[in-house]
Amino acid sequence: MSNFNHSTAPTQFVEANGIRFAYRRFGKQGTLPVVFNQHFTGTMDYWDPAVTDGIAKTREVILFNNAGISSSSGEVPTTIQQMGANAIAFIRALDLNRVDVLGFSIGGMVAQEIALQAPALVRRLILVGTGPRGGEGIAPMTEAAAAIFAAAYEPPEHLWLAVHFAPSKTSQAAGLAFLKRKHLRQENRDPEVNDKVAPAQLEALGKYGVQFEGVLDYLKEIRQPTLIVQGNNDVIAPTINSYTMQQTIPNAQLILYEDSNHGSFYQFPERFVAQAELFLSEPDNRS
Repeated sequence: MSNFNHSTAPTQFVEANGIRFAYRRFGKQGTLPVVFNQHFTGTMDYWDPAVTDGIAKTREVILFNNAGISSSSGEVPTTIQQMGANAIAFIRALDLNRVDVLGFSIGGMVAQEIALQAPALVRRLILVGTGPRGGEGIAPMTEAAAAIFAAAYEPPEHLWLAVHFAPSKTSQAAGLAFLKRKHLRQENRDPEVNDKVAPAQLEALGKYGVQFEGVLDYLKEIRQPTLIVQGNNDVIAPTINSYTMQQTIPNAQLILYEDSNHGSFYQFPERFVAQAELFLSEPDNRS
């Protein structure tokens, strides 16, 4: 095992495509890495240590900031496709030729692009709280999502209670526990994103969400075994999108968590880690 974990892994840098990518590596050395792709305006410090450290017990974990995010240089692209291309450049700059890829929310869209653009690079795919090109409620976002992001919160970080968790007492209590875990790392934390990030990501989502005939056909080209994880009532990336992806990606399975919203795997981290480990450890004997 690496001597590092989510809270102690040093931030490192690697250059590719003219971008200086910030990243952290920790977990079980000598295993196939799992590369994590983050949500809207999130940094490496927005991941749940219960998830990252949980996966790191059996696999190496790689967290990174894509171009223009926090401690990485460059500009945030205004297409999901270019975000995917940048992520591929980052992975290859680490001299990796095979990885598993996890993506959450907009990171799940980027993860799909990684699998499509570099199919030989990606062994297995985990998509959490996300949707396909032309998905329901992606562009424009749902009224519920718009209301959540437009509201004021005190403290401001309680925005994530509304984004990631359901309104029930049980889910909100899980959300407060997540916010505590989110700050377990005390030293060398990432800076918050600058004011250019959200507009660029929203523009990219606007393009990605355009609906037209055949927009979902690309999902049939994702040949990697895929685990789709979703809350039973995701108001940010509507849950119906997970059904659509599971029905269209040739080798996909779907897990829906009860009484949960966008960040369902943060509400049930131990269950998610166990199910993700089972999926990632399955033999690769399917076409």
